[in-house]
Amino acid sequence: MKYIIIKSKTFDKHFAKLSKKDKTLVISKLKIFAESPLHPSLRTKHIQGSGGLFEASVNMDIRLIWQYTGDKIILMLDVGYHDILNKF
Repeated sequence: MKYIIIKSKTFDKHFAKLSKKDKTLVISKLKIFAESPLHPSLRTKHIQGSGGLFEASVNMDIRLIWQYTGDKIILMLDVGYHDILNKF
């Protein structure tokens, strides 16, 4: 079951600021994510007190912030280093 991933403007803006190496890593994790947002390598978890927001790990430093917007649709809200969690 493949999910449709929609990226927010904030996601695109912050993705553009990542290094080439980090961008490559994010893209590879997004491919896994599209197949299974709960894949163990993503270490996905709900962000407490945020309503319906979730975080997934690209690596130990980079996080993806996202939410479900439909049965098979996921909205990528942000990408960045671990401190992006402080915004949510």
